[in-house]
Amino acid sequence: MDVGGRVKGVTIVKPVVYGNVARYFGKKRDEDGHTHSWTVYIKPVKNEDMSTYIKKIQFKLHESYASPIRVVTKPPYEITETGWGEFEIGIKLFFIDQNERPVTLYHFLKLFQTDPNVIAGGNTVVSEHYDEIIFQDPTAMIQQLLTSSRALTLGAHKHETDFVELESKTLNTLQSARKKIRSDISELNEQLKKSKEAITKFKDEIKKLEELEQAKEKNG
Repeated sequence: MDVGGRVKGVTIVKPVVYGNVARYFGKKRDEDGHTHSWTVYIKPVKNEDMSTYIKKIQFKLHESYASPIRVVTKPPYEITETGWGEFEIGIKLFFIDQNERPVTLYHFLKLFQTDPNVIAGGNTVVSEHYDEIIFQDPTAMIQQLLTSSRALTLGAHKHETDFVELESKTLNTLQSARKKIRSDISELNEQLKKSKEAITKFKDEIKKLEELEQAKEKNG
């Protein structure tokens, strides 16, 4: 541990999921033209209470909203609103130990199914992402808080996206891509080998022709 109370050589990773769920009203609302209700959120990947180490989470909405800065001090860390447009939301995490600098994530609010990574079903759209909050050389205080977190719920802890399945699919896609690349490289190497052999053959034939021409000139 150094003078500033940091634990050197220690890295603690806290996986999180953040994003939004949006539901279409079915038509524009007469009073304000809003078309959707939506909830933006951040939550732990694992079943744990983030409030053991998080002091508050600040959501920064579009300036058109009344009080665009919204602060949540306990789980669930989410904001529910209504609207008609998509925009970027800043999600800023403040830690109980103020010696740990706040971390900001950015999420682009999705109301419409225009992205293949967005899940849609009926009038509901889900857009969420996996990320990791990394504590490198944490303070002794935050280290203790990070390693003594308690369960958030007693029931099932699920996400809209199956990140285990997504990881498996991504790995399979990468493996297939690598296999194809290896196959393509092998094929190109074979073509290159044949091209080199053809060039060598042409050079030999050209040399023979030149020698034949030289012999003719001597005998002529």
